[in-house]
Amino acid sequence: MKNLLQKQSVIKVKNYLNSVNSKIELIILEETARTALDASNSLKKNIGSIVKSLLFRNNDKNKFYLCLISGDNYISLKKVTNIIGEIIVKADAEECKEVTGFSIGGVSPFAHKSPPSKILIDKNLKRFDTVYAAAGHPFVVFGISFNQLCKLTKGDVTDIV
Repeated sequence: MKNLLQKQSVIKVKNYLNSVNSKIELIILEETARTALDASNSLKKNIGSIVKSLLFRNNDKNKFYLCLISGDNYISLKKVTNIIGEIIVKADAEECKEVTGFSIGGVSPFAHKSPPSKILIDKNLKRFDTVYAAAGHPFVVFGISFNQLCKLTKGDVTDIV
């Protein structure tokens, strides 16, 4: 499991975290965190404290939007479309890897290959002192305060569920 810390996608997240707050540590899991339920079970934390990083795009495929959702919620495409001002669809696995540099199940909220056009953050995440997000791999996560997540992503906190 230690070799997970040598994966390029994980190194990218770790380097970013070191540059902004070296006290944030990566957590290597024994079991996958590919889904919010998996992460919740692996960490023994409330599913709502798990950050789901979901990537969407416009129809022209020239703008991408990252939505950070509480693990116990589902996104409202209608609400996100109204906020964005154009119809969006979920990016597929290939688009996600190309745009973020991360595979689905390991998408970090930051350190992307190409920055998203906008980041939207589910206001329900602020219920938790610490939230947990993917760190570039389905077996690697990190814990972060809601406020710090907002600050580092420069995301807009809103109702998107």
